[in-house]
Amino acid sequence: MGEQLKLDRWGYQVNTFSDACISAINAYYHQVLIYGRERSVILEAPQCDQHCVLANIMAAHFLFSADPSRAPLHIQAAKSRLQQASAYEKAVFDAVSYLISEDRDDDLAVELHSKLLKDFPRDLVSLKRVQVLCFYMGKPDLSLNLVQQVLHENQNENYLYGMLAFSLLECGQMVDAEKAAKMGFEINKQDCWSQHALCHVLQYECRFREAVEFMKECSSSWSLCSSFMLTHNWWHVALCYLDGNSSIRKVLEVYDCHIWKELERPDAAPAEVYLNALGLLLRVYVRGHAVVFEDRLKTLVSHLTDQSTWHVEWHLDLLTIWALASSGELDKTEALFQGLKSRLSKMRKKKQETMQRGILLAEALYEYGRGNHIRALELLGPDFSAYHCKMIGASDEQLDVFNELWCSMLLSTGQATKAIEVIEKQVKKREGAPFLWRLLERGYSMTGKQEARIAGEKAMALETSYFK
Repeated sequence: MGEQLKLDRWGYQVNTFSDACISAINAYYHQVLIYGRERSVILEAPQCDQHCVLANIMAAHFLFSADPSRAPLHIQAAKSRLQQASAYEKAVFDAVSYLISEDRDDDLAVELHSKLLKDFPRDLVSLKRVQVLCFYMGKPDLSLNLVQQVLHENQNENYLYGMLAFSLLECGQMVDAEKAAKMGFEINKQDCWSQHALCHVLQYECRFREAVEFMKECSSSWSLCSSFMLTHNWWHVALCYLDGNSSIRKVLEVYDCHIWKELERPDAAPAEVYLNALGLLLRVYVRGHAVVFEDRLKTLVSHLTDQSTWHVEWHLDLLTIWALASSGELDKTEALFQGLKSRLSKMRKKKQETMQRGILLAEALYEYGRGNHIRALELLGPDFSAYHCKMIGASDEQLDVFNELWCSMLLSTGQATKAIEVIEKQVKKREGAPFLWRLLERGYSMTGKQEARIAGEKAMALETSYFK
């Protein structure tokens, strides 16, 4: 066995005779960290050494989402050689095999990864893997704790600071998030996750022009990114145009030329494109630009009705429910919604309780899509906050549209006093957001308050301050 030990990118031992196997594993690590579109390179590793535990368990993890029927073969291959594996390989096997097991307990999956990172803190792919899990659990605090756990061992390491920055911003620590994102960007200006985290901060602080200019300067480095990362970064650019009251044609241009156009690439992942396309379309619909994007929504809905992208992501399913319902595809909407309820019923009780908010939001979007605002508000309840729905797999920026939607429905159903209470709190956090001031103006006008004029003047001043 001693002659077969080789070192991977982190300097940890892997039992394999094959240099090509190690090269494929390291190439996969790189693809994960850059959000690359060639993560399938990991499938070359077990071809080079069919007995390598690390190669097989990494391949199984990739296939778990890409082609689930092929994953068990690699899990079994890894399991059959565990006695010959290094300590590092055994730790990775324990963490990953449980992560992709049926009916897993998410907290235990995090615990196994935490133990792995305590023993092998330089493994940034395992850190990334568990951060993704925390994201889908809606627990950014856990994600932050894990990256801080390995920070000392990776202080000058490429890609670490983007992971730190995103966890910080999701915990609301914007000042520290900006510092971390800038540090990651300085280490590697091609690091799309650091770029993305910095854009989040700039958006939150209503520095819309700065965000657009920064992201457009970075955009030449996105061509090798996955469909999700490429279109998601452009989604951020489009939102900055929208939030900064640029011409709606600018938003349309980003949608057509940088989001939808991704589908023309032969290796595009449609579900990843649809997620960002729908996220943008719902936002422009809530903002009152439905007519401009009406044909785009019809085209997108025609792709969603075939069910091929259903139940890939909870967030995507919820946005799809809105799109189908608002387009009159009620039978399809009902089928998708019942499918979500069926998925919920098969979860552990603890997970069911967590995801119940996601189901309520899905039903509310169903009702909103077909114009039943009163029923949608009843489902969301009087104390709704989209930030309590992180478990659908969405960032605060992605969830904001549901808060906007809720406030808009409150106003459209005459509940101006409640809407004002909510919007005033949001304005205190983001005073530079023109749309919030417009909502506030509308609420004040409905209640006959003199502050309506002041809110309108503030909105008008901001609307001409970013891109005019």
